[in-house]
Amino acid sequence: MMIGGIGAIPLRPAGLDDPNGSLLPGGAASSPATGGSGTFAQALGRAATHTVDTLQHAEQMSIDALKGNADTRQVVDAVMSAQQALQTAVAIRDKIVSAYLDVSRMSI
Repeated sequence: MMIGGIGAIPLRPAGLDDPNGSLLPGGAASSPATGGSGTFAQALGRAATHTVDTLQHAEQMSIDALKGNADTRQVVDAVMSAQQALQTAVAIRDKIVSAYLDVSRMSI
């Protein structure tokens, strides 16, 4: 499994070292009302959108190949990229479920 395909999802949020405390891409500061919690939701949303786009692209490439409009190499690349994106999404989902279960088991 290649890790380079995951490079679209930054491991460290852009602007983390910004002295102004900006955590959002493009230098926009997080809203004080949200307490900065919107950045994780936005990152998760972007990752989900990227995964769906990758899967749709692979599906379209497969259809184009059946029509004779796409090269086999392009189809294989698109399908492998989609597989990688789906495996990443499943791993993230598993970690979120595991974290939720750990928190739900904590005594108050």
